Amino acid sequence: MADKDTNKRRTFDKVPTKICQYGTDCYRKNPNHFKELSHPHLESILTESPKGKYRIPDELSMSREVVAEQLKIIAQLYPELESNPPAKQPKKDDTPTAVEKVKAATPLKPDKMASSPPKTKSPATPSGAPSKGNAVADLFAERRARMAKQQQEQKKAEVPPPAQQSSSSSQPRKPTPQTGVSLKKVIPRNIHDYYPVVAPKGKMAAKLAAAAPYNMFFTTITDAPVTHREPLSVTFQELLDPSLGELECSVQMNFMVDIGWLLGHYFFAGYEDRPLLILYGDESPELKTVSTKKPNVTALKVHIATPFGVHHTKMGLYGYTDGSMRVVISTANLYEDDFHNRTQGLWISPRLPALAEDADTGAGESRTGFRESLITYLNSYKFAQLAAWVSRIQRTDFGEVNVFFVASIPGGHLNTAKGPLWGHPRLGYLLGKHSAPIDDGCPLVAQSSSIGSLGPNPQSWVLSEIMASFRRDSAPVGLRRVPGFRMIFPSFSNVRNSHDNLLGGGCLPYMRATHEKQPWLKDHLHQWKSDCRNRTKAVPHIKTYCRWSHRGLYWFLLTSANLSKAAWGVYNKSAKFEAPLRINSYEVGVLFLPKFVVGCGRCFED
Repeated sequence: MADKDTNKRRTFDKVPTKICQYGTDCYRKNPNHFKELSHPHLESILTESPKGKYRIPDELSMSREVVAEQLKIIAQLYPELESNPPAKQPKKDDTPTAVEKVKAATPLKPDKMASSPPKTKSPATPSGAPSKGNAVADLFAERRARMAKQQQEQKKAEVPPPAQQSSSSSQPRKPTPQTGVSLKKVIPRNIHDYYPVVAPKGKMAAKLAAAAPYNMFFTTITDAPVTHREPLSVTFQELLDPSLGELECSVQMNFMVDIGWLLGHYFFAGYEDRPLLILYGDESPELKTVSTKKPNVTALKVHIATPFGVHHTKMGLYGYTDGSMRVVISTANLYEDDFHNRTQGLWISPRLPALAEDADTGAGESRTGFRESLITYLNSYKFAQLAAWVSRIQRTDFGEVNVFFVASIPGGHLNTAKGPLWGHPRLGYLLGKHSAPIDDGCPLVAQSSSIGSLGPNPQSWVLSEIMASFRRDSAPVGLRRVPGFRMIFPSFSNVRNSHDNLLGGGCLPYMRATHEKQPWLKDHLHQWKSDCRNRTKAVPHIKTYCRWSHRGLYWFLLTSANLSKAAWGVYNKSAKFEAPLRINSYEVGVLFLPKFVVGCGRCFED
């Protein structure tokens, strides 16, 4: 019996401790979602039902077909859950349902765990009980309870007293069982029940106009209510706001895409049936089959020849019914956690009108060459599905765009007649051509959510290749000092004191083994802090680079590219002739230069 109990505990230990905050309302079918989050009501069904014959309670709000698909996914991920014979069923009146178990597992009010660091050892559990009792699980249970309480208070404040209704119409309607994915009937009608932060509708265009000329935003932080009201904080739903234009079609390019989370946003915006093209890097069965259930959605996996590269770009293209369009470049993956308690950055272009039909082919380009750079990047995919978008972009006026498009694509790259096109040499080329002279005493400040293998000493790559590009300006080349290098990366205390406690470090993949091979980096590391923007406790998934002085910033780069050779490229020094630049990943960012953004001055002053 002891061995059986031990095996059972090990089985439950494999299940995530973080509970999905939507409980029985969760309709997702992405395996990655079930790898990260626990669903007690589904796990209870698996452990208490005969293998393959699931006893699905009638009171679950999702359709039986959706629940059955979710159970199959969990059974594949954790087959041990249904390997144990079902326990004998007590009398019906005494049998707690899966829904009741979820309610029983949810604390009624938050405790004080969030204000204290997690204990190194979790308390002992009774023999035979699932070993899930630890500080991390308690923290997420607390967060879930807090969110539920906030949503209930918000509902009470917003919902007026119900009007008198007949007895036949006062009863809530149960969801109709569906096959496949029917977002209209599966997703809760009230957006506040699904997303923790919801901005007022119809105000995004005014918010964007007020943010000019920078047009840069941060995502809202769920556990920092002050950010919900900041003029420079946005939710993903606001990118689909009707004030920006009536959406005709769109493209989402990203690494990780939770298709259910994404389509939920389109549903609430009223665009669930509009053509949507998705280019993604991280594979999931749901993305592979979404077109069979939603014919208006086309999802394409971006394949990369080398296993060391990823499709890391985070960009959206939005086409409107009047022929105009918009470009959004960000640092966030398209799934819940990246828009929850993490610091993310977005650049949102102005509304870009269509050119007149008789316009010259060269008309509509920006001073920064943004349109040509974007088209060159899109053509690198060699996807026929992007041809219509390239044609549309060619017929669009990008004249109001005031930033430069800086990107990376996999492969070996040489200089062209227009200079280097990709990676760190591209940034260096633009700085050398357009940046005002910068004093060598102004350091390069880098900040990213991951750090790659940089070499055994600073000169291996950072102070040689990277600094050679990032230090450039328009001053004559001569004997100059190498600028200082500072790297902002969250410390252990940063993560421990974050909104999500130690779980906040899940988006910071920097391995100890890698760090031990580059001890020189310790002398350049600085902690994360953002008090003035209310984001010190929001773990940064944003990536930024700049040249800084006490006066301000000489230039600023917002990008998807972490500090790594895979993202920025490394020269193949063994080449006999011109050394090609080797890049492994797709990346996209925007470069802000004072001359183009504010029209004058050497730097962006505080």
